[in-house]
Amino acid sequence: MGSAACFIVDGAKALTKAIPRTFGSHTPIQRCQVHKARNITERLPKAMQASVRRTLRQAWELDDADKAEKLIRNLARRLELDAPGVRDSILEGLDEILTVNRLGLPAELRRSLACTNIIENMNGTVRRVCRNVKHWRDAAMALRWTGAAMLEAAKGFRRLKAHRQLPILKSALLAHGAKHAVNTSLERHTAVA
Repeated sequence: MGSAACFIVDGAKALTKAIPRTFGSHTPIQRCQVHKARNITERLPKAMQASVRRTLRQAWELDDADKAEKLIRNLARRLELDAPGVRDSILEGLDEILTVNRLGLPAELRRSLACTNIIENMNGTVRRVCRNVKHWRDAAMALRWTGAAMLEAAKGFRRLKAHRQLPILKSALLAHGAKHAVNTSLERHTAVA
């Protein structure tokens, strides 16, 4: 049976490569949709940004991942004429942008897990608190300050809006892991035969 783990990343290529190596090739990775939309729209003329952002949001709100992918591919094709080069940016990491859709999660849970905002605030607090240190003596000091900053950040933590739907996430991840375990087993059996 597969593990119940899903990673939400901001698109860093090193992280995206390290996760499958460390946790298995079929570990679900969700790319931050907020970062992705920002990266895409920054490359567009101002007049096009709102409609592209709206189309991306519409795709991400769809319950059907295949329809969402089709909508995004159509957007990329349409932009190839008006904004050359943006097409590749839209299509890069497409599977990872739709992970929460492919897992079949409810809309509210998808929105909560489709971006890195749930961790960004803590990271900002850690940066703010740790910038007060002018001379880092050793790694233990860095860990103490980071821990203290995380405790400070925890004061502002709020409950995940879709916290009641977390059992659905766990079930979806276990089903995903089991499906890929069966496929891997079949592939090995076929290769031996």
